[in-house]
Amino acid sequence: MIPQPTPSPVHPAGERSLHLAPSNDDLVVEQLVREHLPLVGYIVRETLARVPSHVDRDDLHSAGCSALFRAAQTWEEERGIPFSRYASRRIRGAMLDELRTVDWASRSVRRKGREIESARATLAATLRTAPDDAQVAASLGISVAEVEQSDEDVARASVLSLDAADEHGTASDGLAATEPSPDALVEHRERLQYLVEAVAELPERLRAVVQGYFLDERPMTEIAVELGITESRVSQIRAEALVLLRDALNSALEPELVRPAARPGGAAARRREAYFSAVADRHASRYVARRAAWQQPAGQLDSIA
Repeated sequence: MIPQPTPSPVHPAGERSLHLAPSNDDLVVEQLVREHLPLVGYIVRETLARVPSHVDRDDLHSAGCSALFRAAQTWEEERGIPFSRYASRRIRGAMLDELRTVDWASRSVRRKGREIESARATLAATLRTAPDDAQVAASLGISVAEVEQSDEDVARASVLSLDAADEHGTASDGLAATEPSPDALVEHRERLQYLVEAVAELPERLRAVVQGYFLDERPMTEIAVELGITESRVSQIRAEALVLLRDALNSALEPELVRPAARPGGAAARRREAYFSAVADRHASRYVARRAAWQQPAGQLDSIA
């Protein structure tokens, strides 16, 4: 059989066949990249001089190196274009793409911001003074609100370094601390110690409920069976204990938060006051013991502990 020629592919009207870019030999690519690697550094320095300070040098350098490698693969010497010129355009384009990906402002915001800044510069040179927003808006034929909105959009897209300092200090100085301050730690430990002593001074049944429910994490049903009372009664005792604990801490640390007794001078009020005094005395005696221990020679601390 006589082999038939393979028919040429037929493309629909208006559609062109795809042509892949030629790829140079690996040795040629490596040589071009090695020889022109300093070009990336030069374009990075040139670009950084015209962009905000928060732009990362390493990101630009990485984008430039990738573009240089692709340019070395697709460069066609027979076209007569020097490789340095061809690669420069590819590198700059890659860096612009990188800048657009990290820019928080859209192109329209940047374009409007450049127009307004250009108008400000022109008016400043003409008026010999800084123009206000009304003068800038009049020169551009837009409203003052549009000028103010553009300034806000550009300001929101600005990124500041937390370590950059000015006359007000660094930006990190104004951030909320993620860790408590030393005085807050001392106050927290004091509250915990007072809470431990307040639990220890609770009446026996209230202390058993607090210990079992909050510290031992036992179910309320189990506590009720152990104490021989109903589950609802355990819930009532728990609520009563929490009120006593809260008022005991407040009476020593924040007296203005203590709620007055329903019947001042009554039996319940006297029992509550006695409880507050017992907790305060326990805390004071513990503090005295700790202070005495601090004053002992180092060799005697273990026996005291």
